[in-house]
Amino acid sequence: MGSKRILGMALLLGLAAPLAFRAQVTTQPRPKPAPPAQTKPRANLRADASLVLVPVSVCDPFNRPVTGLEKDHFKIYDDKVEQTVTHFAMDDEPVAVGLVFDISGSMGPKLRISREASAQFFKTANPEDEFFLVEFNDTPRLVVPLGREVPDIQNQLTFAQSKGRTALLDAVFLALHELKKSQKNRKALLIISDGGDNCSRYTETEVRNLVRESDVLIYAIGIYEPFGTRSRSPEELEGPGLLSDIAEQTGGRHFPADISELPDIAAKIGVELRNRYVLGYSPTDKVRDGRYHPVTVKIIPPHGLPPLHAYWRHGYYAPAD
Repeated sequence: MGSKRILGMALLLGLAAPLAFRAQVTTQPRPKPAPPAQTKPRANLRADASLVLVPVSVCDPFNRPVTGLEKDHFKIYDDKVEQTVTHFAMDDEPVAVGLVFDISGSMGPKLRISREASAQFFKTANPEDEFFLVEFNDTPRLVVPLGREVPDIQNQLTFAQSKGRTALLDAVFLALHELKKSQKNRKALLIISDGGDNCSRYTETEVRNLVRESDVLIYAIGIYEPFGTRSRSPEELEGPGLLSDIAEQTGGRHFPADISELPDIAAKIGVELRNRYVLGYSPTDKVRDGRYHPVTVKIIPPHGLPPLHAYWRHGYYAPAD
């Protein structure tokens, strides 16, 4: 199939069912699934005695999710050793998502459009999804606990006011612990912030290690002042790097955004979160030493397609005896 036809079918928020055509590659989002009839393997990257499951998102050059790929279009490497893919599926389970929302003083003029971005993200929700809200400035606060009441979150955001400093790392730490209360196999965080941490108790290293040990997918929308508009603090200058580091090691992404782009990016994240492949393999290295194993995924695009981009969690800890 030619690339023009493929890209032409990529309606970001459509409800087509791409897996109805297994031989056809499309860039359309999947429809909202019915509740599963039977128990499925966990969709998070994890390892037990014999199986590692790696969720993978695939996008085209226009950042649209690509569905309809087959097992032969993927290669996966564990510690640089190619593995045989024995499990392959599209991940369509309900998800638990924590919204980590920056209300520090630097976010003042950006709050309105940040609320709109959140609303667009929630429009992609499925009935069985769970959500919660962590707001943060000087300290993080669990404002709306885990549940299915999206209106409660949107109402809370309506009255949010910007003030104070920025404890981003503490907010991520709090959100990761709240996610542990969910029974969903799939868990994610969406961070909306300018990334300028300046008063967290936890360090980057502590949060990075916690993120690496979790099975949580993290997306970040970075809202930054254009260069030259005003002097930016060292923390704000380091914000993009901090958000990228937190998100990308989980298989998620960091989207630096112009204010006008926020709602569209939030909607794209919602669709991508629900259009993920799951690759499973039995590692050739079966030593149970608790060591961290780096994982690499490569895409072999079908003939005629442009280069595709894959995003996955960068590794896992092997079981330990």
